[in-house]
Amino acid sequence: MRLATIELQGRETAVIVTASGLLPLEELNRSSGSSWPADLFTLITSGQLAMLNIWYQRTGTAGIARLPVTLLPLEADYAPPYRHPRKIWGIGLNYVEHARDLSETAPSSEPASFMKPDTTIIGPGDTVQIPHLSGRTTGEAELGIVIGQKCRDVPRQDAYQVIAGFVPIIDMTAEDILQRNPRNLTLSKSFDSFFSFGPHLVTPDEIDDPLELNVATYLNGNLHRRNVVANMTFRPDFLIAFHSQVMTLLPGDIISTGTPGAAVLRDGDRIEARIDGFPSLSNPVRDLKVT
Repeated sequence: MRLATIELQGRETAVIVTASGLLPLEELNRSSGSSWPADLFTLITSGQLAMLNIWYQRTGTAGIARLPVTLLPLEADYAPPYRHPRKIWGIGLNYVEHARDLSETAPSSEPASFMKPDTTIIGPGDTVQIPHLSGRTTGEAELGIVIGQKCRDVPRQDAYQVIAGFVPIIDMTAEDILQRNPRNLTLSKSFDSFFSFGPHLVTPDEIDDPLELNVATYLNGNLHRRNVVANMTFRPDFLIAFHSQVMTLLPGDIISTGTPGAAVLRDGDRIEARIDGFPSLSNPVRDLKVT
């Protein structure tokens, strides 16, 4: 199942994405007598996403087509899937090639993790803002993992069982601030608009093998860097197991798994994440220092 959040009549509401169009959960409730949360974050944190997916697998697009509803066009005004996760974990230098770009040595024993505040969140088409404090900001495509259940000390072999879905991410870094002092990692990652994600959250049953997904950073329509998830130093199952040893993971928490390569952003650019099987995530760039 594919889900998204769109802006509809001045508010944000969750939809099921089908090949024929978008089905708002509010309309599903009205037409079928169900009571699914119309907010994607609530759907995840309440544990009802798995039940909705079971309904969807049983009903299918044919069943949706029989409902007395009119699907919305796929070309909607997409918002971020949700805006206030409890935690966003980011993973630095998770591809060896990206570490070489920064003249760094890729971690080999444990991931280079950092956290980001939810004030960094923007959605598809929103503007990435290069802050006044940075002269060199980069953007990078990443595969995001959305946690689906409260968990602690997850065995690696069970890690995929706690995933609600996968989502494209563009993560920004004020690279010059980081280069001045490696202890500035959190600072360099925490500016407003420095975390875009969406448009679709895709449940694990829709993806044959996450390790085969290609993740690519595009700048102004041109490929900057591409790599496959299998080439990560720390793969998704390891990242979940490892971080669940550090702290309890909660539904809606996000792990951004690292990038094959970051592109330097300038005023007027467009940064894009392209991942196999997902629609493109794209954001324009504005440098706040340019008048």
